[in-house]
Amino acid sequence: MKEGNIGVTTDNIFPVIKKFLYSDHEIFLRELVSNAVDATQKLKTLSSVGEFKGELGNLNVYVKLGKGTITISDRGIGMTAEEIDKYINQIAFSGAEEFLDKYKDDASAIIGHFGLGFYSSFMVSKKVEIITKSYKEGSQAVKWSCDGNPNYTIEEIEKEDRGTDIVLHIDDENKDFLGEAKIKELLTKYCKFLPIPIAFGKKQEWKDGKQVETDEDNIINDTQPAWVRKPADLTDEDYKKFYNDLYPMSEDPLFHIHLNVDYPFHLTGILYFPKVKNNIELQRNKIQLYCNQVFVTDSVEGIVPEFLTLLHGVIDSPDIPLNVSRSYLQSDANVKKISSHITKKVADRLQEIFKNDRSQFEEKWDSLKIFIDYGMLTDDKFYEKAEKFNLFKNVDDKFFTAEEYKTLISSEQTDKNGDLIYLYANNKDEQFSYIEAAKSKGYDVLLMDGQLDIHFISKLEQKFEKSRFVRVDSDIAENLIQKEDRSKTDISSEKQNALTEIFASQTPKTDKTNFIVSFDSMTEKAMPILITQNEFMRRMKEMSAMQGGMMGFYGEMPDSYNLVVNTDHILIKNLLQKEEEVCGKEVSPIDENIKTLQTKIDELTKAHQGKKDEEVPQQEKEELENTKKEVADLKEKQKVIFREFAEKENMVRQLIDLALLANNMLKGEALNNFVKRSTEMIAK
Repeated sequence: MKEGNIGVTTDNIFPVIKKFLYSDHEIFLRELVSNAVDATQKLKTLSSVGEFKGELGNLNVYVKLGKGTITISDRGIGMTAEEIDKYINQIAFSGAEEFLDKYKDDASAIIGHFGLGFYSSFMVSKKVEIITKSYKEGSQAVKWSCDGNPNYTIEEIEKEDRGTDIVLHIDDENKDFLGEAKIKELLTKYCKFLPIPIAFGKKQEWKDGKQVETDEDNIINDTQPAWVRKPADLTDEDYKKFYNDLYPMSEDPLFHIHLNVDYPFHLTGILYFPKVKNNIELQRNKIQLYCNQVFVTDSVEGIVPEFLTLLHGVIDSPDIPLNVSRSYLQSDANVKKISSHITKKVADRLQEIFKNDRSQFEEKWDSLKIFIDYGMLTDDKFYEKAEKFNLFKNVDDKFFTAEEYKTLISSEQTDKNGDLIYLYANNKDEQFSYIEAAKSKGYDVLLMDGQLDIHFISKLEQKFEKSRFVRVDSDIAENLIQKEDRSKTDISSEKQNALTEIFASQTPKTDKTNFIVSFDSMTEKAMPILITQNEFMRRMKEMSAMQGGMMGFYGEMPDSYNLVVNTDHILIKNLLQKEEEVCGKEVSPIDENIKTLQTKIDELTKAHQGKKDEEVPQQEKEELENTKKEVADLKEKQKVIFREFAEKENMVRQLIDLALLANNMLKGEALNNFVKRSTEMIAK
């Protein structure tokens, strides 16, 4: 028996290992099983080149639970006492901290050559034993033992077969790792696709009314997962099956992209575009990262461009730099190259499908759209490639490329300034009347109902020359695309003042909503009242709701709507006539007084032009102020008359409520009142 100290210059190597190298206790099983797999693969390699001439036999790696122990066994190359001393005992050279600092960026060197992966076992064990025998002819089997400090023992033993057994004596704090379900969970998570069969227990079968063990090993992994096979050897069904293995209970994906690169870096994998029923269902961290078929992480930001983190699938690369515990990525030139390559592969695949089978591409567009929009928003290189296959979809479910759509609308949707106007809706049902009004003008309307469309529209406006996107309900149809200057209405200012107060007094009163009454001549067939919302303010508020920050200012502002009164409509004309009959006798004298007083104000104001304040007689100043006050009082008197008229005239509130109802803005008590009022008016 030999005793000694592990070759370190500090007594706290194990606390240092635990603190700096391993953030997650459960990865001990990954490291030990991976080491066993490596040992097995090395033996297979030696056999293939003729350096090992013995029988390979059963090469399964076994994971077994004992009383307070976990054992990982392999029939790989094994170790001699000298190799244990080299790879296990001498894990540092000039102090633990210096060692960690020296090799912190070289995971493969540390884990592969210095046995540090093995030392993760001490995170869960009070004692670890290595029972090993080298494949080399005439080798002596040895047993190494350590209880978590620099002291170890190594002794010669009898062991019939080559290979290594790692025996972990689990400490009291980590007894949960002794459960069969827990081990199965970890093996499934980290070792599901390792290239050597991993056996845990025996397969079971139903016999005599119960589950009984068979003699067959229960292999928990697929040694030849789809991504390591050649695309030519795989069918569509193979790809779908692999997807269902990764994500049980999920719908079949739209399509896949098989990655296979040998130079200037190694990269394999399969990425899937999932079906998207609802944008809210989208989740990141669905791509799994592997290193030589060993699971590393499902957080692949940095390797995969941000917009592609919404994809599903697997990426495997030994060239992706990890920290020592393989827990997170480290910045590296290879990562950028890999990221760029993945972007190109995805873009090329989308272009291929679009070119070869456009109908299939259009069929899947509703699910593809969010990925493509996100990519074009966040990655300029992807934008350049995606321009060729990005599609516009109109409210009639027809699809167009950007160039095709520009050709379609250029003749009818170019305004007087030469700007091309892209009309869009984000809800076909709620904006139905506005869409129909636009169509009646010969316009085409896009459907932009995606989660990212508000941002995507702004992006397109930056990219497209002399172009604007205008929502179809942001103005009346006559004003959406202004071909020429037009007179909005021919009714007098007095009548406009009357209607403004009549309708303004009956609009809903809330802290978060403002209504501004305006007038327009929209033909007799158009609606009597329309509610529109300014494009700029609405966009700012929507973007504020999504991203906050500096945009939060707009989010705090009340919603502002235009209540546009159609002065050509017979109901508005009838309302004006009735207002004249009911209010005319009171209002007309007030109008005359206001005109007289306004003339006086104009004369006094003109007389004061060019004079300094001290040059204007105090009497004239007071006269001007008093006259203005008289006018204000008279106007307020008029407003009271108009408000009283509006309150008694059911038609006013009915027209407002109809407009609100058309915009899905009439709810609760107001909707109930509208129904009652409608019934009463019909009854009359």
